[in-house]
Amino acid sequence: MDFPRLTPTAQRRLVTDVFTGYDHRLRLPDGAFHDTENLSARHYPLLSTRPKRGLVATLGGTLYINELPTALTGLAPGEKQMVSMGAYVLIFPDKRYYNTEDPADFGSLEADFSLTGDVRYCLCDLDGSPLPDPASGDSAPESPANAQLWWDRSGSAPVLRQYSEALGLWTERDTVYTRLELTSQGEIPRLFRQYDGVTIEGAAGDLNGEKILYALGGGEGERDFLVLVGLIDAAFTQSGTLRIRRRIPDMDFVCQCQNRLWGCRYGLQEGKVVNEIYASALGDFKNFRQFLGLATDSWTASVGSDGQWTGAVNYLGHPLFFKEERIHTVTVSPIGAHRLEETPCRGVQKGSHRSLCVLGESLYYKSRGDVCVWQGGFPQSISAPLGEVDYADAVGGTIGGLYYLSMRSSEGWRLFTYDSRRGLWYREDDFHAQGFAAAGGELYALEADTGKLWALLGSRGEKEETLPWMAETGLLHYETADRKYLSRFTLSLQLEPGARVRIYLRYDSSGDWIESGTVQLSGAGTVTVPIRPRRCDHLQLRLVGRGEAKIFALTKVLELGSDVI
Repeated sequence: MDFPRLTPTAQRRLVTDVFTGYDHRLRLPDGAFHDTENLSARHYPLLSTRPKRGLVATLGGTLYINELPTALTGLAPGEKQMVSMGAYVLIFPDKRYYNTEDPADFGSLEADFSLTGDVRYCLCDLDGSPLPDPASGDSAPESPANAQLWWDRSGSAPVLRQYSEALGLWTERDTVYTRLELTSQGEIPRLFRQYDGVTIEGAAGDLNGEKILYALGGGEGERDFLVLVGLIDAAFTQSGTLRIRRRIPDMDFVCQCQNRLWGCRYGLQEGKVVNEIYASALGDFKNFRQFLGLATDSWTASVGSDGQWTGAVNYLGHPLFFKEERIHTVTVSPIGAHRLEETPCRGVQKGSHRSLCVLGESLYYKSRGDVCVWQGGFPQSISAPLGEVDYADAVGGTIGGLYYLSMRSSEGWRLFTYDSRRGLWYREDDFHAQGFAAAGGELYALEADTGKLWALLGSRGEKEETLPWMAETGLLHYETADRKYLSRFTLSLQLEPGARVRIYLRYDSSGDWIESGTVQLSGAGTVTVPIRPRRCDHLQLRLVGRGEAKIFALTKVLELGSDVI
């Protein structure tokens, strides 16, 4: 008896053994995932979970150094910018500082002293040594002694001259210094230093306004003094209120570069609308008004481009200042002739200034429409795999070759990692980072909502107990127009003891995820999950796990039919 001969169903095996991370576009390459949670590229080309984080501490309101609280307390609530300059940590907008090498050295960058009482004025040398009162008149004194002073009033403005016995001439003193003596119980030498740029109010004559403290001295129980450039006829005492201030400009964003503190401001500054960039005196972060005619002077530049500043960073020895559609680069000159250049291009998105990070020799940041990498010239986009989702308020950090980016979308906060060596993105979870800091081979993140400090690589602190993770594919369309269906999946994976993976399928964008298998084992091995999915036009696969895992390969066995069945 003859039986009909049946043609076996054709099969294809599709093996995915290179996983390429997060890709939120409509059409995904093989190995990419429409969504991920707590996965990473650390074992590329495998698909693996991220390291378990370690909880280090819970912080708030106090500056901590090496996990210990410092004496610098009482910081105002709100976002901070912290800049390292040598051994000092500078904190803005509080305008405070802390010396990490000397715990007793901390306080305010600004200084403000007021005195109501008597102040004695007299002419002096540069070091503050008092000079005798000069003669005064239209003609020079007869038979003058060596170094005698004379106010020459023969011209339109008085000129202070000094007699040189060796030359037999009256020579003009180029600069006239005035000594102010007062009782401050040591406050003057404690608050101020030589060559501070200060503002004087309530002094005699032309000694008010922007001045340089050329010398100062005194101490507790002594008469204090300070030396300014200014004219007086002779020594006298005046009563009233004298105020001396060393001020730091209000700055939107700050950075340290080439031993100067740099900042920018758009808006009101001491009652005036400004659009400026500032630099402190060389090696002196407390002085932004020190103008001695030297290469080490402070520096200020007005900017012509409109719009608010959105960020600042030190990149390869150049201070960069950003607006949403501009990059302003300062070329620092050793002779003080700093040059400002402007590049119209994608700048930093407003509110995403903390996304600015240098990784290797490249600068990464969040612009208004994408995530950019910049190496000079024009920025390049690296965020196509993030899809069409709008993100804002980005905060970044780097460790190794990874760029961590915490951003907010309409659905909430998302923490992404970008592997700069392979160009791969992964979404970790919904962590809302207030800031990142790398130290000792670890990347620390401060959680904004709780004040908890986490070691993201898990080298410090108390590690997380469990690690949930998820990987969801995009729409799986196959390469043939024939009817087709999956007969089974094969997962090659390794799990830590007690970990497990659940497999879900969704058919033809139905909206319902159907559990289709569970994998649980304690060692390495290949697991065949017998799944008979129904025939469909397309489907999606979701892997949901708990515990550390490595997935080596995902094999799909595809059976092909005809155009009809």
